[in-house]
Amino acid sequence: MKVEQLFTGCLAEMAYYIESNGEAAIIDPLRETEPYIEMAKADGAKIKYVFLTHFHADFVSGQVDLAKKTGATIVFGPNANPHYDIHHGKDGEEFKIGNATLKLLHTPGHTMESSSYLLIDKNGKMPYVFTGDCLFIGDVGRPDLAVKSDLTQADLAGHLFESLRNKIMTLPDDIIVYPNHGAGSACGKNMSSETFDTLGNQKKTNYALRADMTKEEFITEVTTGLKPAPQYFGNNVRMNKGINTSIDEILQRGTAPLDAATFKEMSERDDILVVDTRSKEEYTDEGTVPGAWYIGADGGFAPWVGSLIPNIKQKIIFIAEGGREHEVVTRFSRVGYDNTLGFLRGGMHAWLAAGFEVDKIGSMSATQFANELKAGTIDVALDVRKESEYLSEHVEGVENFPLDFIQSNFAEIKPDKTYVLHCASGYRSLIAASIFKANGVNNVIDVRGGFNDIKDTGAKLTEYVCPTTLL
Repeated sequence: MKVEQLFTGCLAEMAYYIESNGEAAIIDPLRETEPYIEMAKADGAKIKYVFLTHFHADFVSGQVDLAKKTGATIVFGPNANPHYDIHHGKDGEEFKIGNATLKLLHTPGHTMESSSYLLIDKNGKMPYVFTGDCLFIGDVGRPDLAVKSDLTQADLAGHLFESLRNKIMTLPDDIIVYPNHGAGSACGKNMSSETFDTLGNQKKTNYALRADMTKEEFITEVTTGLKPAPQYFGNNVRMNKGINTSIDEILQRGTAPLDAATFKEMSERDDILVVDTRSKEEYTDEGTVPGAWYIGADGGFAPWVGSLIPNIKQKIIFIAEGGREHEVVTRFSRVGYDNTLGFLRGGMHAWLAAGFEVDKIGSMSATQFANELKAGTIDVALDVRKESEYLSEHVEGVENFPLDFIQSNFAEIKPDKTYVLHCASGYRSLIAASIFKANGVNNVIDVRGGFNDIKDTGAKLTEYVCPTTLL
């Protein structure tokens, strides 16, 4: 028997591949299908089942395409009613994969269809439980993403309490908990960077599994400190309930090479957004196409695309490092942005060779920032980190303008001002600076190295507060 955790850092997401005696199953697959098909092919196995723990909100899952290509059966737990054929699993139902068995445990609370899957080997032992967004390492799934008019987040939290106490915490302490997400995902509020743990250790360390916790205390704990979900979550849930454009068609259309003249013509259309996905260094050194947004592929690309681009049907053309075009289109599609129309062939070298205008973001060092802030020569300084990061510790005299909410708060920005932006390391501030620039703020400056470097300059900081106390 083989069990592999497939971690995708950009989404802090874990899918799972299980193979036994020539049969395979995938739990919570990403949009792209080929990696799973190739794994099964390498093992000489046939993918028999695709199991979903719930309708995901933070990414578009690939069960429909995968089932079409492999003949696998899609399995959801109770209460799931998508617009495609599935096996409606029942609580306690068992599914054979070679010599192994997956037992469905209905564990509602994060959502009402949420289910976990208990792996039972050929000897009857239970080495793993795949908990989806019911139980994370260090946290539990947030109970506010599936709220309906007749079901409050407190109601969902109550269901989650019962699911954990009656279905998960009764399992052996040495069983390995395999969740669907880790630190960095917005599906919880305090997840660990670890991607698995024993249930026994989670009972000792996870606040939500405290043995003497009452249901009322649990509800209060898990519903306190929840931040608004990213705007694309609802769209992804709807897509995961429906049949979407095939990933193959998206990749074929999105990886169309566009010459500089065609790219320029398209970039000037009001209905098309240009996204520059290159490294921070290439973006700042070479400049970019006027009006382009910067969202680097080597950062938290997909979640930022989903959080910042309000229209999930937005037409997009992009700039990428050579050879990464397929990857970029895949990563757009992971969060449902399927309307990529092509990339700049030859990159910025081709753009420059054509003699076209270039936009550049100004920058300054952390030391220069600290000196100018002290001298009072900076017009407006903004910290674009999350509110919790800012409240934990920030530079005195610098306002918080979280990148997460830049679209809803942009009316506060005055185009005639000069803005100096920083984040933690320089990735988010470049994104913010590019959006400022694209929206008519000509004088915007990025602080290289961000807060991490600013702290070493002697700039006056607020007193440090542990982020966990801010929840």
